[in-house]
Amino acid sequence: MSSKRCGARRQAGLTLIELVLFIVIIGVAVVALLGVLSLTTRNSADPLLRKQALMIAEGLLEEVQLAKFTYCLPTASNVETAANAAACANGQAENWGAEGTTRPHDNINDYVAAANTATAAFNAGGALAFADGTAMPTGGYSATVTITPQALNGIGAAGTGANAEVLRIRVEVAYPGDRIVLDGFRARYAPNFP
Repeated sequence: MSSKRCGARRQAGLTLIELVLFIVIIGVAVVALLGVLSLTTRNSADPLLRKQALMIAEGLLEEVQLAKFTYCLPTASNVETAANAAACANGQAENWGAEGTTRPHDNINDYVAAANTATAAFNAGGALAFADGTAMPTGGYSATVTITPQALNGIGAAGTGANAEVLRIRVEVAYPGDRIVLDGFRARYAPNFP
């Protein structure tokens, strides 16, 4: 009868091999989890940098889009009524490039030195600046604007002349590791748009 008792008894607990395998499997899972957490923590600042760059780009694009888009300099007596750059009084046609150095500029063309040329129009002293000239507290960010005459839905024509009817405004803000690019358009709609 004693032989039946030994065969009928079941073993209780874990063997040493099962315990070691359990520890190895849990160890591998913990290492993988810590790797994912480390990667997430390391890159968690990226959304913040991207959101700040997007806010800067939106603000700068809005500043350019809100500038006047006239054929003549603001000092021309017929600035509101000139139908083209040649009609400006006393030869005061608006051209590419700023007449002054202060922002916000009086015309969209003043933000760039020439059409299709990326310009750091928002810098003061080598750093991004607010429209009033004070430096933005945004180390590591830089911005450029490019203004391109362009045809849009049958309005205007591509080119570089001062008589362009539609301008494509591209603001690019670079930040550590990436960049944001926003495009906007501005069309002449008054006073003498055909």
